[in-house]
Amino acid sequence: MVKGYTISSDQSQMDLDAIHTYLSQSYWSAGVPKDTLATALQNSLCFGVFCADQQIGFARLITDKATFA
Repeated sequence: MVKGYTISSDQSQMDLDAIHTYLSQSYWSAGVPKDTLATALQNSLCFGVFCADQQIGFARLITDKATFA
């Protein structure tokens, strides 16, 4: 942990609104519906980076949690 920052894979901590706002404006997922994103997150291994209580980073791995990530 870098002072002031935490990384978590606890999906209950993820800020779906913030993630959706960023991703829906990116070229690789422009316009992605929020419910589609929520389903994708539920079925992936996700990591959030947090400073205090604000989410400042996000990564998602598509994995079978055994042999592929």
